[in-house]
Amino acid sequence: MQPQMKNESRVLVFTLSGLNETMENRYVLLSLTALYYPLIVLCNVTVIFTIISHKKLHEPMYVFICSLCVNGLYGTSGFYPKFMYDLLAHDHVISYAGCLVQIFVIYSSLLCDFSTLTVMAYDRYVAICRPLEYHSVMTSKRVLECILFCWISPCFCMSLLITLTSRLTLCGSSIEKLYCENWSVVKLSCFNTTVNNVIGFVIIIIYFGHAVLVFCSYIYLIRKCRKSIEGRNKFIQTCLPHVLALINVTTAFLFDVMFTRYGSRDVPQSLRNFMALEFILIPPILNPLIYGLNLTTVRQQVMRLIFKKKLGISE
Repeated sequence: MQPQMKNESRVLVFTLSGLNETMENRYVLLSLTALYYPLIVLCNVTVIFTIISHKKLHEPMYVFICSLCVNGLYGTSGFYPKFMYDLLAHDHVISYAGCLVQIFVIYSSLLCDFSTLTVMAYDRYVAICRPLEYHSVMTSKRVLECILFCWISPCFCMSLLITLTSRLTLCGSSIEKLYCENWSVVKLSCFNTTVNNVIGFVIIIIYFGHAVLVFCSYIYLIRKCRKSIEGRNKFIQTCLPHVLALINVTTAFLFDVMFTRYGSRDVPQSLRNFMALEFILIPPILNPLIYGLNLTTVRQQVMRLIFKKKLGISE
């Protein structure tokens, strides 16, 4: 006699119900998304190309900015194409494997933002507090190690979470969001999820710890920079964009974590959707704008690139 199959353990497709109450506006949303996503790609690619193509920008700070923009493209690729497809489709579904991949891409990108901003804070600390040692500390090898840290640690954390989630026996297949999210899948489990919850909270605490560490380092830098006009100017020009980017990413992460776990269903779905999307909507466009417009060197090279293309000037 063959063992009875447990239907609840074989969820092959998830239903995404985040769009159910807003489908009457789907063509408006599709039009806005079709304009906004290419704008994100354009802004990030422009900054990446500008940094790669100009040797004077091959400095640690600009390499980290380039990594941040690459991460913006990586993270948004996990959401926007599927979202635009769902706006045109009658049924909003995603395969089990596709759901896990989407979780990995979106959230490893978010964690990579924190890692990159932490490394950038370290770079600014060395540049401002130990300027004479800067080039001996921030060597090519050290920059490579920092880049690997920015990407490998988030990927490891998300691989661990995805592995734990994939082992769960599920008793449902409906996710009340526009995209797959780890906690939403874990909540569908038929059995105890203590291990998943503990590991998830440990990772959240670690990356919020990144944010606290960066904020503390910038408070220290502000105190150091008050002693000289040159130091103040250096902080405003290079550190202020990092602070703005960190506030942006931390606020978005806080929105997602708190609302996913403790949000009320009484909140209108449109507001719930915005809170869930804040970290996918704002940081990917704000980061290249902050660094592309605020940092003088990058801004000058971007403008030079644009006008050179427009006028057909060759170097």
